[in-house]
Amino acid sequence: MATDNYADKAEKLFLEGYSCSQAILMAWARECDLDIITAKKISAPFGGGMGRLRKTCGSLTGAFMVIGLKFGNIEPKDMKTKLNAYRLTRLLAERFGKIHGSTECGELLATQVTDSEVKKRLHHQKICRQLVRDAALLLAEIIKKNCNCSQGTESSRDHPVLHSTSMLRQSDHENLR
Repeated sequence: MATDNYADKAEKLFLEGYSCSQAILMAWARECDLDIITAKKISAPFGGGMGRLRKTCGSLTGAFMVIGLKFGNIEPKDMKTKLNAYRLTRLLAERFGKIHGSTECGELLATQVTDSEVKKRLHHQKICRQLVRDAALLLAEIIKKNCNCSQGTESSRDHPVLHSTSMLRQSDHENLR
């Protein structure tokens, strides 16, 4: 599936009412050989910055789950693969943070919406929709650039720096201004 298709699918799922974390994991479920019911259930409590604790953005935690499914270790002593998954997780968080100024749900909301708007659930349209889309685009780019390194064959110093605007359309940023 093309990069934009994952973002479109995740955004559509989010707008249907799935949480940010669910929308991301569900968009990749088929590719990761994960049944959709399991994807929905396992990612459900991560929305709203992990159970509405307003901690790490649910779009990111959903994306971290995809990184685990695509690049995670299955053997406990496979440190090369484990560390590569950690590296990709940090890379995604770094890129997302550079675009949005934070990876924390509460901080992201505070910069774009009022408490009153959150209570009325307006934040979904004002910022969360874009966060889902950006996380999906960045995740797709990371997967594409690392599809041959799931066994940790590429060191972090050899990884090309992902440019925050390389996969994001101009229209994707309009809602953030």
